[in-house]
Amino acid sequence: MPTIDTLSERLNQYLSPAQIQQVCRAYFYAEQAHEGQRRRSGEPYIIHPLAVANILADMHLDHQSLMAAMLHDVIEDTGVPKTALASQFGDVVTDLVDGVSKLTNINFESKEHQQAENFQKMAMAMAKDIRVILVKLADRLHNLRTLGSLKPEKRRRIAKETLDIYAPIANRLGLNSIRVEMEELCFEAMYPMRSDMIRKAVKAARGHRSEMVNSIQAAIRNRLNEVSISARVIGREKHLFSIYTKMKEKRKSLTDIMDVYGFRIITDSVDTCYRVLGLMHSLYKPVPGRFKDYIAIPKTNGYQSLHTTLIGIGGVPIEIQIRTEEMESMANHGIAAHWLYKSESDQLSGTQRARQWVQNLLELQKNAGSPLEFVEHVKVDLFPDEIYVFTPKGKIMELPAGSTAIDFAYAVHTDVGNHCIACRINRQLAPLSARLQNGQTVQIVTAPGGQPNPAWLNFVVTGKARSNIRNYLKSQRRSESVALGERLLNKALDVLGKTITDIDDQHIELVLKETGLPSFEDLLEDIGCGNRMAPLLARRLLVANKGSEIQLEAGDQSPLAIKGTEGLMVNFAKCCSPIPGDPIIGYVSSGRGLVIHTENCRNVEEFRDNPEKCVILSWDKDIDSEFTLDLKLYLENRRGIVAELAGAITQAEANIEKISVEERDARLSVTYLTLSVHGRKHLARVIRRLRTIRGVTKIVRSKNQQSAS
Repeated sequence: MPTIDTLSERLNQYLSPAQIQQVCRAYFYAEQAHEGQRRRSGEPYIIHPLAVANILADMHLDHQSLMAAMLHDVIEDTGVPKTALASQFGDVVTDLVDGVSKLTNINFESKEHQQAENFQKMAMAMAKDIRVILVKLADRLHNLRTLGSLKPEKRRRIAKETLDIYAPIANRLGLNSIRVEMEELCFEAMYPMRSDMIRKAVKAARGHRSEMVNSIQAAIRNRLNEVSISARVIGREKHLFSIYTKMKEKRKSLTDIMDVYGFRIITDSVDTCYRVLGLMHSLYKPVPGRFKDYIAIPKTNGYQSLHTTLIGIGGVPIEIQIRTEEMESMANHGIAAHWLYKSESDQLSGTQRARQWVQNLLELQKNAGSPLEFVEHVKVDLFPDEIYVFTPKGKIMELPAGSTAIDFAYAVHTDVGNHCIACRINRQLAPLSARLQNGQTVQIVTAPGGQPNPAWLNFVVTGKARSNIRNYLKSQRRSESVALGERLLNKALDVLGKTITDIDDQHIELVLKETGLPSFEDLLEDIGCGNRMAPLLARRLLVANKGSEIQLEAGDQSPLAIKGTEGLMVNFAKCCSPIPGDPIIGYVSSGRGLVIHTENCRNVEEFRDNPEKCVILSWDKDIDSEFTLDLKLYLENRRGIVAELAGAITQAEANIEKISVEERDARLSVTYLTLSVHGRKHLARVIRRLRTIRGVTKIVRSKNQQSAS
């Protein structure tokens, strides 16, 4: 059982006597506060804070973190007020304790929303002091080590939460040793039988492998001794959880995974690492495409190492990692190694990267509409299988695997993403949805008028891109809803012979109180979204009380002019694809705003006589937008006819959005075209051109199956 005396002896290695004394003082304070409390296992409660402090001592964390570890449950479990703690131990330690206490509330028994909110608090606490999360991870690790005293379902819940949130955070901050132990303990808690089977199989395989491991290790050592390089050579053991995930994801058998032999070579300097790499490549043949230089380009969490795969004697695959002692410490303790090695390179690779990530969390939190949305964005960023791409000036950008040019644009800057219109990958124009590959150079083309497209949400990968697109569309949607709501209300008032200026401020206040909305702008937004009916609200805004009568003259209803550039809140129905020149009618749909149909569309028949739902519309005189519609062509089967169709459409200055050919029989086929045109006159010009082609027998506009010829 750990004691404060054994901990003090360990702390002598790197803390001053005064700092150790402060840690001991925190221990005795916590011991007194937790007096009489016991854990589920029956042990005195103080064992837990002491064990958490020991985990942090393994990482050589500073005395304030160790004090916070001792006191982390005092506010939560003993009723000691925050002010009392501050007067005893100062604000820094108290803030750390407070940050960790808030995180303790994250449990799976609570509703999803509550859990997401607590996770948001974690991001805020981490932003204030990154040590908060280090103490919390140590706390969680000790809880996992003592899961045995809990019921199986609670064990599984805690294990699932750890694999979902805490293990990925440990990985993101480079705390490899904590992550690995967490994953192993969670695997055992969630799948005890699978874990036991793999453990036994690995143990059996290890016996057969020992001879091969020893001979490879001896060959590596001999080669290093020949050129007088001193280095540690360690045989790398595969962890049970990583074996299990590889078997599951790559559908490999245990034999395939165990057939790979892993070694780690730890040297004194970066120069020696590259010399060792050359020696290994001359000792065994390297596998092409399997070499990774994480020293020159470190991973997002600050991890640095050279990775190479070799083919040994008898075709045995050998994986080798080469790194320095500092990199080894960084790989195991991540940003915690910052307290151990305070050189500039470590600060740059570990601590600054961690702080940058936490900064990004704060930005995500600002843009997220709800805690659940925030957690959704963060989870994406917690599982980074990175790729590295370059800006045109040669700066390296790290992105999750599967990222697109849009993700890259938002990683550079939010404004670059918001105004992105095109991209060049390795100097060639490429689609914005193209998946980026390692080592590509990406250039983003922006324009002042460019804006995010809702379709981007279908392919972006990073939380930053997703949250910024959603945020932009939300604000754009609001301004468009307000503008449309104002037009619809003006039109409804116009029918009653009034305008918005005729509405009394008191009447507005009264209606806002009735609807529970904070401002007149919110009321207009509700009308624009289709959640409230403009004709009803127009009458309500003109009378002071619900019961009072008012004489309103019904004027002639003038149609609302449509330009086609109104934005997200004016939608053109897919069933009839109206274009300028078609007689049109508007239907106010809740959440979608104004949906425009052709007058004879079957889908608006039931609403046509409802003046509250239907809006009479006309086309604006100055329209220069393009509109899409579908054509159905019956053609004779002959070579080159599709190319002639494309040529005729181009000559008529229209654009083909989509084309598909469906064969009917040996002589006739049906072709479906989706075109962009300016209006009915333009469409007539396109149809005239198509009719001149030999073999076109019939043209139908797919508008509720009404023929255009």
